[in-house]
Amino acid sequence: MAVLVLAEINGAELAIDATAKAVTAAKSLGDVTVLCASSGCGGAAAAAAKLDGVSKVLCADDAAYGNGLAEPVADLIVSLAGGYEHIVAAATNNAKNILPRVAALLDVMVITDVTAVVSGDTFERPIYAGNAIQTVQSSDAKKVISFRTANFDAAGEGGSASVENIAAAGNAGLSEWVEDKVASSDRPELTSAGIVVSGGRGVGSEESFAIIEGLADKLGAAVGASRAAVDSGYAPNDWQVGQTGKVVAPDLYIAAGISGAIQHLAGMKDSKIIVAINKDEEAPIFQVADFGLVADLFDAVPELTEKLG
Repeated sequence: MAVLVLAEINGAELAIDATAKAVTAAKSLGDVTVLCASSGCGGAAAAAAKLDGVSKVLCADDAAYGNGLAEPVADLIVSLAGGYEHIVAAATNNAKNILPRVAALLDVMVITDVTAVVSGDTFERPIYAGNAIQTVQSSDAKKVISFRTANFDAAGEGGSASVENIAAAGNAGLSEWVEDKVASSDRPELTSAGIVVSGGRGVGSEESFAIIEGLADKLGAAVGASRAAVDSGYAPNDWQVGQTGKVVAPDLYIAAGISGAIQHLAGMKDSKIIVAINKDEEAPIFQVADFGLVADLFDAVPELTEKLG
């Protein structure tokens, strides 16, 4: 069986962590081909060719794909679909935009947030905020799948796949790029960070969130937030961890002022070590925490930050 993996590309650079984890998931399904589609994606294609388990890389270097518009990328994938039984990608915002369009054009189902491969046509995915695992079997001739990267290790380097330049598919002009507004940060990207420090409603204000950021900066960590904190305006939307936010599985997750609602736990419960700081000793977060500190975060977090210094 042949598998087409849509590479995650930011601009012209390969998002190596997301793509490498998607490759790991795809290797169990068959012979892996990686598709890099962007403007000036030659470097990304060369990086993808070094991943273990990749047998071939397709490079579609065209301005139509330069800004990640879902419509032309979906058309490109469909034009290539004839040679593949599985079309897969990491469950990123880009893939969540592209893969449903691919599935609709192919008239097949899309299987999202897969956490385990049972067989070539059977997969596991979480439902009910992660409280149950659904086993899905697809009889479609082509399976369109997004993999939750938190559940797969990244493929290593050392491969030497061939790179083939391919022509762009026809662009129907259904959408056009206007502008990107990108927030720059020296911190690690949230979904791939080894350490995440998150704050919740207990932080109390946007200004007070600075103590969460201070601890994160000491640890070289990404900053996260609960939905309650985001809804209250304490933190931006792209920091949200949870069922309706980002799913993370770092080596260390520190939750300060987060009660542990089921929707938040769904986004971080696979973290290797969970540390909870909350003044409410009955907070549900302590049920999943490896280490718990019953304390006021406004005392504990600054003290921890100081001692780390």
